[in-house]
Amino acid sequence: MTNLERVATEIKTVGLYDLILQDVQKLLGKSRLRTEEILQVLHEHPEILREYKQINVEYNLSNIHIKDIPLEGLEGECKERAEKVNSNLSVLREIEKYTLDFAHSSTLVIIFSVEFFVLFSVQYFIVLLNLKAYQWYIYTIFALSIVAAWWYAKREQKRYARENARFERLYDETLKLLESLEEKGCIKKSDLWIMESDEHV
Repeated sequence: MTNLERVATEIKTVGLYDLILQDVQKLLGKSRLRTEEILQVLHEHPEILREYKQINVEYNLSNIHIKDIPLEGLEGECKERAEKVNSNLSVLREIEKYTLDFAHSSTLVIIFSVEFFVLFSVQYFIVLLNLKAYQWYIYTIFALSIVAAWWYAKREQKRYARENARFERLYDETLKLLESLEEKGCIKKSDLWIMESDEHV
């Protein structure tokens, strides 16, 4: 559900993807690229597409370039399947953030930031407030906060793995539904593509 023509155009024209553009330029050995050449690289080097998707998730941009199916004029099985696709798309957009590798997620950054703040606070209480008599209590609290942060990080890592697996299952199911709807003549997939992101404009 990622439109490769859109991906190639964005890599070529949107500054957010400049590092990917440089990778493509290195692969092709030239600086001026046509969209068709970038498309060819996307087909031959799946790691480029993965990098594009990773950047999008990091910046809260969707890699799902399909809009909801308009239900007007659809009946029976076509309408039921279209409603299911729309429902799936909504869930996919919601849990897409979990496709990001947990080690690169904002959740982990927040955990480390909080722990750094706690460490700074510990030093502040002991040194600036002259609480050396209580330093072992304060260090114990800091140690407990590390344990709590570790536990929370492990819990979130499992959540990322679980939601990522759910995303993959739902993604495959939605693709099959879209294909079956197109085969039955209920929709034209080409009419559903979102060809540019409002966030880039």
